[in-house]
Amino acid sequence: MKHRYLPMTETDRDEMLAAIGIATIDELFEDIPEKVRFKGELNIKPAKSESALTKELAQIAAKNADARTYASFLGAGVYDHYKPIIVDHVISRSEFYTAYTPYQPEISQGELQAIFEFQTMICELTGMDLANSSMYDGGTALAEAGNLAAGHTKRKKILVSETVHPESRDVVTAYASGQFIDVVTVPQKNGVTDMEKLAELVDEETAAVLVQYPNFFGQIEDLQTVSALTHEKGALVVVSSNPLALGVLTPPGKLGADITVGDAQPFGISEQFGGPHCGFFATTKKLMRKVPGRLVGETTDDQGRRGYVLTLQAREQHIRRDKATSNICSNQALNALAASVAMTALGKVGVKEMAYQNIAKTAYAKQAFEQAGFTVTFKGAHFNEIVVDLQQPVKEVNEKLLAKGFIGGYDLALTYPQLANHALIAVTEQRTKEEIDALVQELEALHA
Repeated sequence: MKHRYLPMTETDRDEMLAAIGIATIDELFEDIPEKVRFKGELNIKPAKSESALTKELAQIAAKNADARTYASFLGAGVYDHYKPIIVDHVISRSEFYTAYTPYQPEISQGELQAIFEFQTMICELTGMDLANSSMYDGGTALAEAGNLAAGHTKRKKILVSETVHPESRDVVTAYASGQFIDVVTVPQKNGVTDMEKLAELVDEETAAVLVQYPNFFGQIEDLQTVSALTHEKGALVVVSSNPLALGVLTPPGKLGADITVGDAQPFGISEQFGGPHCGFFATTKKLMRKVPGRLVGETTDDQGRRGYVLTLQAREQHIRRDKATSNICSNQALNALAASVAMTALGKVGVKEMAYQNIAKTAYAKQAFEQAGFTVTFKGAHFNEIVVDLQQPVKEVNEKLLAKGFIGGYDLALTYPQLANHALIAVTEQRTKEEIDALVQELEALHA
């Protein structure tokens, strides 16, 4: 369609007024007292033609530094990944693009099947028994998991590792406050959860331990040890995970996780200024009826034909408010579809190859930084991201890098004061050897 927005004509307006039995627009608003009606001119720019407006908006948009024209080394939860071109083609189809919640399964089979496939692929990646039909984002999915654990265990304390994304920890705390749940932070040691402190803090009052895998610093947590310490006290293990990393890492479900959550953004979803994205929530069968959101199931009709339906719906719009486990009102179906299309296009081999490229290129960047004299702060296995000591304020460095065509790393001083002058550098499969070398050279010049 050439025009995205079709203007309403005078004839359209007259027909609508006639349909409701009035002659003028003024009659439509006659119930609003004259004295409260606005009489002046709105303080907005004069209207422009479509072509003039399109040009002005394009000029404003061109001021943004985006990953299409800049080499982006910024991650911290939102990444510049390869997006198969078929993704936009599929999600732009009107039957998906305009779809809302599939209340009528008989006319929503396409959307329901797409969601079912999303659930299936998330289960394969996470090693869990079942997954819901998506959530707002990774942070809210983690918070919902914490609340679920508290409700299931009837305990009022959850432990959250300091290596979990800082913004996700804030969301967890906000959600928990409404349920009068205490949130206790487990400190990090050498970039991973301090297991000695975890062993001290976890007790019979703990509902769950929340960790991230890979964690915020890109380090790989020891989930087996976390699971052993947690389950010994009867608490649940909740893992926030990067789904792309699970293409090569052992799935959390095989390492003792009771709930695995995360954000599907690495698969086919653009950065989009931080959202909207698509959270996922996967768990074991024993927690199936406490999962927030909805589950899509496969069934057969009375003629034996395969069909898809909403099987479990745990939000208050579908069941009694006092029985509801969540008020999630959007399943982010369009973004879940984008992730499903991306995963399907890549296939199992492609997902694994994409994950390996992230590991290999990050390892190359780590070596390049160290050879240039920079300190890569945390050792051990890592995925996608490394912490580099720039020995000067990251904000100032990033401003200079931007002028050279680079989007720099995340300034860790914003959330970890002890890591002032340290940047979280993300290296995805999109970054080339030349871009990595050029970044290191620019930082060398700034450091000299």
